[in-house]
Amino acid sequence: MRWDHLNDDSAASAADPALFGADAVVTRTFDTPEFRGITFHEVRARSIVNRVPGASRMPFEWTVNPYRGCSHACVYCFARRTHGYLDLDTGLDFDSQIVVKVNAPELLRRKLASAGWQGAHIAMGTNVDCYQRAEGRYRLMPGIISALRDHANPFSILTKGTLVLRDLPLLTRAAEVTDVGVSVSVGFTDTELWRTVEPGTPAPERRLEVVRRFAEQGIGCAVLMAPVLPFLSDRPGVGDRPDGGAELLGAVGEEREDRGHQHRAADALLGEPADHLQAAFRRRGAGLHGAPQLGVGEAHRDGDADVGHLGGPGQHRQI
Repeated sequence: MRWDHLNDDSAASAADPALFGADAVVTRTFDTPEFRGITFHEVRARSIVNRVPGASRMPFEWTVNPYRGCSHACVYCFARRTHGYLDLDTGLDFDSQIVVKVNAPELLRRKLASAGWQGAHIAMGTNVDCYQRAEGRYRLMPGIISALRDHANPFSILTKGTLVLRDLPLLTRAAEVTDVGVSVSVGFTDTELWRTVEPGTPAPERRLEVVRRFAEQGIGCAVLMAPVLPFLSDRPGVGDRPDGGAELLGAVGEEREDRGHQHRAADALLGEPADHLQAAFRRRGAGLHGAPQLGVGEAHRDGDADVGHLGGPGQHRQI
C-alpha cells in the first residue's frame, strides 16, 4: 500500500509532504461479526482539517474526515476514487480496507486553538461516513464533537449511521453554545433497492427513527433524499412510508447528485455495463460523469418507458 505520496496541498511543506508515513501505520483485524472481513489501518495523521477546493460547489469551506474507506459499501459513493490514491481498488477495498486517523480529535483541538483559525463552519460526513461501523470501536467522534463544543465552533454532520444516536447528549450540549446541523441520508425505503446499493447501511426505517429522536430533543435534523437514481429509485413507492414519510419526522432537505452516482449504481444492479440505462442517459445529451443534474421524476419521458426498475416498467413520480 502506498502512503507517502499523499500530499496535503493546504498544509504540507516540500520537505515533509506526506499526510502520514508508512512507519506510523498499524494494521488490525477483529474477529467479531460486525468487523469480519474488514481490515483497519490505524494512522497518525499530520492534519485533519481539510480545505475544500475553491472550484467546488459545496456550501462549506472546511471538512473533517476521521476515516478513509467506508463499510457502508454504497455502490454509488463518489469517494471511492480516493482509495485509488493509496494503491487500493475502488470496489471491495473501499468497503473493507478502512484507514482510521486515530489522532483526529487531538489534531482538531490543536487546530481550533491556533491563532490563525477564525471559527469557520466545519462539515463532517461529506467524504465517507463518520458514523460507519468503525466508529463503534474507535470512538473518534465524541472527541471531535467535544473539541468543537469547547471552542463553540459551528459544525454539521451528514450520516446514514444510526450510531449518531450514541452522541445525541453530546450534540445537544454542543447545540447550546454553537450552530449544529445534522442531516440523515435516506434516498429511498424500498428494501430490495436498499440491500442492493447500500448493503452496509442501517435500514432506511431505522435512519428515519434517528430523525425522530433528534426532533424530540429539539435539534433540527434534515433528511437528504439522495441520490435520486433515475429508473431505479424514482418510481412510485420507492420513497414512500406508511406513516407519511420523512415530512412527519422533521425538516426535509433534498439533495441532487451528479449522474456519475447514477451510473455506478446502475452498473452494480444490472451488470457491467448497464447498457440500456446508459443509453437512456445519453439520450439526455449527457456523458457518464459531470452531467447536468436530474430532478426527481425528470428521468422518465416519452421514449423511455421501456427502461424499468430492476426489470419493471419505468414510471414517473410526481412531487
